Amino acid sequence: MSGNKFSRRGFIKTLGLTMGAMALEPTYNKVQAATKLVEQKDGKPMSGSLPVRTLGSGKAAFDVSALGFGVMGMTYNRSQHPDKKQCIRLLHEAIDRGITLFDTAIIYGPLTNEILAGEALSEFRRKINVTTKFGHEVINGKGTGRQDSSPATIRRYCEDSLRRLNTDCIPMFYQHRFDPNTPIEDVAGTISDLMKEGKVLHWGMCEVSPETIRKAHTECPLTAIQSEYHLMHRLVEENGVLDVCKDLGIGFVPYSPLNRGFLGGCINEYTVFDSNNDNRHTLPRFQPEAMRANTRIVNVLQNFGRERGMTSSQVALGWLLQKEPFIVPIPGTTKLSHLEENLRTLDFEVSPEEWKELELAVAQIPVVGDRYNAEQQKQVGF
Repeated sequence: MSGNKFSRRGFIKTLGLTMGAMALEPTYNKVQAATKLVEQKDGKPMSGSLPVRTLGSGKAAFDVSALGFGVMGMTYNRSQHPDKKQCIRLLHEAIDRGITLFDTAIIYGPLTNEILAGEALSEFRRKINVTTKFGHEVINGKGTGRQDSSPATIRRYCEDSLRRLNTDCIPMFYQHRFDPNTPIEDVAGTISDLMKEGKVLHWGMCEVSPETIRKAHTECPLTAIQSEYHLMHRLVEENGVLDVCKDLGIGFVPYSPLNRGFLGGCINEYTVFDSNNDNRHTLPRFQPEAMRANTRIVNVLQNFGRERGMTSSQVALGWLLQKEPFIVPIPGTTKLSHLEENLRTLDFEVSPEEWKELELAVAQIPVVGDRYNAEQQKQVGF
């Protein structure tokens, strides 16, 4: 059986639909494995609760919704976007639907994305978590293309982020890119001090090697690693990053889980990107000839989903969610319909054998084009 049965667990509104709860006990499906309902600090489940996953372990453990929300595209690198009021309205809708993990960074804008997140989300900080990132050097509101994770700079960026996010504590502070001029032990030590001061609760790193992860984790336990990961880019399976996360009890947060929107099927060789606010036109994988070739992969996802009542976006996200229970993708969007589509991913039941079938079908099609140009690739830590 192809498995198009729905599980309602992720979408029961435990407070809003009381009505005696009808004594329902729907079971977790494969996608929802190793999750539990999000709860407020008073122990009562929130309206619109989603399944929860735990990033990190021990004192570094961090409970978040099984799907997060990438805020970046609301102001940065994704062509045209709605006005601020519409963005805020959509972020509030995401909260209403149970999302508790929102992701931004200093470099997004730069600065404007953190400002938006602060304005839209700070009033909900007792219910949700807004994570941000340091590392890319920003001077006078502009990125320089250099990395700076020196202790003094981390402290300054932390204070600036606290102000823009309108909060007194950052739930998780990622090093956005590895700084070859600052030993990772110094970075981890600075974060440890910020934790002791109550300004940071958890920390993570982005696009780093297993060796760097181990060094950093020894100094100050990591909660999550963030790297690009999707059906068209599975490097973290090959280079040991996922293995070291599993070994050390560190969570994993895939960014661009839909390959910058491509796996959703709405981007093709005729798509025109805004050269003033979209980096995709600079990426080899998003050149017309590469997109023309890679559309065959999207077709595989669409065919797989068509038999199960799923869209290609839901197939891509569902595949990630079933890989490991400590994986929490952070798709972003500016459209309510896409938000709802992403969250419906948690409704579907697909067997491990079917996911393997999908992997094999995709693996037969070579991916055309590198994910980054040469300059951006230099910033990746492996």
